[in-house]
Formats: sequence, structure tokens, C-alpha cells
Amino acid sequence: MDQISVEKIIDKFGLKQLNQTPIKNQITVSDIKRPGIELAGFFDYFTPERIQILGRTEISFLTELPLELLEERLNKFLGYQIPCVIITRGLEPVEKLIEISEKNNIPILSTDSSTTSFISCLTTYLEETFAPQVTRHGVLVEIYGVGVLIKGSSGIGKSESALDLVKRGHRLIADDAVIIKRVMRSKLVGTSPEISKHHLELRGLGIINVKTLFGAGAVREAQNIDLIIQLEKWDQQKNYDRLGLDDEMVEILEVTVPRVVIPVKPGRNLAMVMEVAAMNFRLKSTGYNAAKEFTKRLENELKDKNS
Repeated sequence: MDQISVEKIIDKFGLKQLNQTPIKNQITVSDIKRPGIELAGFFDYFTPERIQILGRTEISFLTELPLELLEERLNKFLGYQIPCVIITRGLEPVEKLIEISEKNNIPILSTDSSTTSFISCLTTYLEETFAPQVTRHGVLVEIYGVGVLIKGSSGIGKSESALDLVKRGHRLIADDAVIIKRVMRSKLVGTSPEISKHHLELRGLGIINVKTLFGAGAVREAQNIDLIIQLEKWDQQKNYDRLGLDDEMVEILEVTVPRVVIPVKPGRNLAMVMEVAAMNFRLKSTGYNAAKEFTKRLENELKDKNS
């Protein structure tokens, strides 16, 4: 997303407007600014495109300034094209702040939340809103707390496997199209397009609503993507990895995610295999690797026989 309106921030956080300025400004960056040093007169590195937060420290500082100096600082501060100024803790602003902000058409907003708490919530929201994103074909499910993106060619059995997993107590996030966002630089979060949320497409049966059929506990709105499972038709000529020593990685939005390739053939219980893959991923995350332990034991056994 390239921008978000100040009005949406007001609705999201229940903010109160303190002046009479029309709410027309747009926010274009996810960063936030507490303009302490600017209010002290140093504007060399000021970033006016950010939301400006005034807490108890900034409001107390403005209250103590002589009137002439206060006007000078506020005229310079509010002379920039600031999207909005938010005052935390329900503090009362100085009158000059309201007066000068209305001349410059800058909304002055207020929240009762503490400064630290509000900045944390607002930063998280803005980072998620402005996060780079792509849409990928696949099915996203949560298995034992692990976000698994199931990929594969059309008709391979992705949706049927997801339905089987839901019946086993796991949860669906998205079917067919998965919106993937990169948040916090190294984390991928998947969601469903609004139009297909909570729905699965099953060939021969059509569209079903998973939430309606299995209850609210069978779906999730969003999920971290921890593991990719690639389904492909069984190829007799292909040598599949039988030990799992080599960890294959896939890059999405400059974030690497481990991938497991599972060959599909009639009679194979894919849902059970995916459950084991998710559990094995969790074990690897704790430092335990069954394949490496097995190989080590085998090597020791061979050494003992040769000695």
C-alpha cells in the first residue's frame, strides 16, 4: 500500500480531534516521530512525512516556553506538510498549537493511551499496512502452530489435503490465492483475499464455507509462513530425498523459507505426511534433527564393525 488516510488512523485507534482542520491528509511512511529536538529548535534532520507524537515530555516543554519563542517553534514545526500530530495520555495542548495547526491545515488528534503503548500499537499497524506483499497460488494452513504453505500444480490435491487437515483439528487461512506480506524484515505473514476468506474450492463439490461447516475454530485470519510443502506427481525416474539431510530453501520477498517436496500417488495419506512434516519442522527449530542423528548413529555402527 502506497498511502493510508489519517481518517483511517482515527477510526482504527478511536482518536479524538482537537482542532477544526478538515481530515484530508495521507500517511506515506510507516515510521513515527517524537519531535523533541525539533521543538528545541534543531530542524536539520526533521522528517515531516511521519506522524508526529507529542507525549508528556513534549507537552511539558511547550508549556514552559516563553510565548514569543513558542510561536516561533510551532510556526516552523507546523509549517511543514505534516500528516497529523497525535497527543498521548489525553493531555491538554497549548492554545497556540491548536491556533497555528488550523492555519496550516494539520489535524491535532488525541488518545488516552500512554505514549509507549500507543507508539507500539501504531508502529505495528503501520508496518503491517505498508509491508511489501505478493500474491501466490497455494493453500495456507496452520498445523500444530506451524504455518504451512501448500503449493503444487492445479488439481494435485492441495484443497482436499487442507480439508482433511481441518477435519483433523487444524486451521485454514487461505485457499487458492494467498496474500503474503513481509513484516519485521524477516517474517512472512499470509492472509486470504477478502472475497475468498474462509472458503475452500473442492472439485466435483464446489465452494464450501469452512467456518460455517466446522466452526470458528477451524479458520484463522492470518498466519506466519514457516514451511512450504510442494506437492508434485510421483515420478518413478526421480530420486527423492530419503534422509532429509539437505534443507531446501525458497526465497519470497527476500525472506528464505524451508521447503519440503512431497511426491503424490494414489493411496498416500497427504494430511498425515503434512502433520509429520510440521512436527519435524518444530523439532528442527529446537535443534533436533532426526536425519543427522540417524546418519551419525549409522556412521558409528559402521566404524564399530570395521574396527
